[in-house]
Amino acid sequence: MENTHILVQQADFNVADEYTQLSQDDSDGAIVTFVGKVRNRNEGNDVSQLTLEHYPGMTEKVLQELALEARERWSLNHIRIIHRVGTMELGEQIVFIGVTSQHRQAAFDGCEFLIDFLKTKAPFWKLEATDKGDKWVDARETDQHATSLWQ
Repeated sequence: MENTHILVQQADFNVADEYTQLSQDDSDGAIVTFVGKVRNRNEGNDVSQLTLEHYPGMTEKVLQELALEARERWSLNHIRIIHRVGTMELGEQIVFIGVTSQHRQAAFDGCEFLIDFLKTKAPFWKLEATDKGDKWVDARETDQHATSLWQ
C-alpha cells in the first residue's frame, strides 16, 4: 500500500508535520485526523501515567491489515497511523491517525473505523499507573460496541 504510512515508536510525533505530509496531494479534498492522548482519569481512578507494550512485527501487521480493510470500504488516498509505545505522562500524545480522500464522508468514516478497530484489534497492552496501583486495561465495552457497528 504505497500511500499507507504506519509507525509504532517510542518518540512523540508532531501533528503539524503529519498534517503537512497528508496535505501534499492536490487530488484530496478532505483530510481527517485523530489524536489520542493520556488522560488523568479512567474507570473512576486517577491516572498518573500510561505504559503501552506491543509485540513488534505483529502490531505493524495488524495495523496494515486494518488500513487495507479501510481502503476496501472507502475510497481513501493516504493513511498515516502512528502509535507510541513505552511510558507516557499525562497529556502526552499516544496515537495519530490521518486519512485523506476526495470527499469528506469517506475520510471521516475511514478515520473513525481505524480508531475503533485499532482500540479493539491491535495488539497493544496498556498498563495504567493509578491512585490504587498499577492496572492492566482491556478494551472498554464502548470500544467493542463501536467496533461491532462496522460489521
